[in-house]
Amino acid sequence: MLFTRQNILGERRLLLDTTLLLIGGGTLAISFYMAWSIGANDVANSMATAVGAKAITFRQAVLIAGILNFIGAVTVGKHVTEIIKGHIINPVIIGEPKTLILGFAASLLAAAIWVTLSTWKEMPISTTHSVIGALVGFGLITCGTSCVNWKELGFVASSWVLSPVFGCILAFIVFKTIVKTIFEQDNPVASAKIVGPIIIGITAFLITSSLLLKTLLSEILGITDLTNILTISAIISIAVIGISIFLLRNIEAKTDKDYTLVENIFRKLQIITSCYVAFSHGANDVANAIAPVAAISSLLSSNTLGIYAEIPTYLLAIGGAGISVGCLTWGHRVMKTVGGRITRLTNTRGFSVDFGAATTVLIASKLGLPISTSHTVVGAVIGVGLARGLDAVDLGVIKKIIYSWLLTVPVAAATSATIFICLTWIV
Repeated sequence: MLFTRQNILGERRLLLDTTLLLIGGGTLAISFYMAWSIGANDVANSMATAVGAKAITFRQAVLIAGILNFIGAVTVGKHVTEIIKGHIINPVIIGEPKTLILGFAASLLAAAIWVTLSTWKEMPISTTHSVIGALVGFGLITCGTSCVNWKELGFVASSWVLSPVFGCILAFIVFKTIVKTIFEQDNPVASAKIVGPIIIGITAFLITSSLLLKTLLSEILGITDLTNILTISAIISIAVIGISIFLLRNIEAKTDKDYTLVENIFRKLQIITSCYVAFSHGANDVANAIAPVAAISSLLSSNTLGIYAEIPTYLLAIGGAGISVGCLTWGHRVMKTVGGRITRLTNTRGFSVDFGAATTVLIASKLGLPISTSHTVVGAVIGVGLARGLDAVDLGVIKKIIYSWLLTVPVAAATSATIFICLTWIV
């Protein structure tokens, strides 16, 4: 009888382990789905302004966004992934690896479903809110309020408020700078040929330094000293300024106030800043797709949640690939809202939005803050609109967007809790 009971217990244990392995493997597919939904919803954040201002076509936009999101995810994405993987809920209090595996799987699926529904309704929601809200829902249903790291959550939540405000202010300042230094000058075209390259040079400096500060690329190249990184970034920035001035040298104004030609100059420059947004977006939002998978991978391999363990590059690649596919397939839906319904965008306005939003997101990524790219871009669009007066902003569209933002955390939390209960019952 004892032998039989041991056999039965062993078979049950084997069945449970097999089930957990299947769930772990299935989570990779869910992760790709989540990454796809991020690409479909958040591609608007990187390329909507360029398409709205007619700097590039939609096909060009999604192709560029897909490639650069992938690069940003693989090279810079691990900073934010660490925060989401083990700092929002306390795995020590939950304890049981099986519960954690089911919870992370439920959180990922719940977040992906909400992002997909929002994309269908053409609303630019925060995928970061979705994932973190789903994790909180799982934590609350498992151990109550004690397992949620409220201090860390408050720290992250503050960035959700600050990111649109900072993006709004920075875009406002950039656009006002363009107005003062170009449009209000006696020869706007001549001024644009100087001011434009300087701003692009600053962009090149920020991108280069972000690529080399504690990233996979810096490890491969062996460039880790801060002084060397800043020196290389400065050299590349100066080179980009020189190249930009050289390429714009033959452009001549037809009249003293040739504002159309100024917009054409910024049409070319805006493509670069849109690429900047796409890169920074991949760097920040890949965490939303792969952080739960990284946690499950750690649990299945060692029965512990290695919060500070290295994020596997292949997971970053899966997340980046999913985002790219999402861009290519369903990215046009939210792009309509961000690119044309909040305020009317020209190339100089779109340029200001891109620079303000991308700088905010990239700095946050380097600090490990999982901020909302959607909030940042929408804030930047509002900032540019406000630079022309309150009447230039469609408050009705903004109201709908804010409603969708407010619903994200509670809906994701409730869905995650429901899916977790169902998975627990099945297993």
